[in-house]
Amino acid sequence: EVQVVESGGGLVQAGGSLRLSCAASGFTFDEYSMGWFRQAPGKEHEAVSCIDRTGQSIYYAGPVQGRFTTYKDNAKNTVYLEMNSLKPEDTAVYYCAADRLGGPCLWRYFSGSRGQGTQVTVAS
Repeated sequence: EVQVVESGGGLVQAGGSLRLSCAASGFTFDEYSMGWFRQAPGKEHEAVSCIDRTGQSIYYAGPVQGRFTTYKDNAKNTVYLEMNSLKPEDTAVYYCAADRLGGPCLWRYFSGSRGQGTQVTVAS
């Protein structure tokens, strides 16, 4: 059974940084793409970043390009989302999810294996 557990969220001032972690278990980690998604209050889930199973191909959504970095540690079965220069509009629940089929970085491809989410709040 695919299980992912996010951690590292919290309250931070605008311009600050956070690092989210996603610990995976129950599947062969290096056979899956991993994705970070977020949902702000009243909004749909949106893609933040996805990393392919090799860790060589990484997608970033436009609003986070240049500020966020995704990387994975296959030895630890963990994927990270380093978030810098945070803005109030980054406030959301952040979800980690896995996809075995290597599909595009879209919520509907990953949502079946998401974690419980971690809250990120950026104060202005």
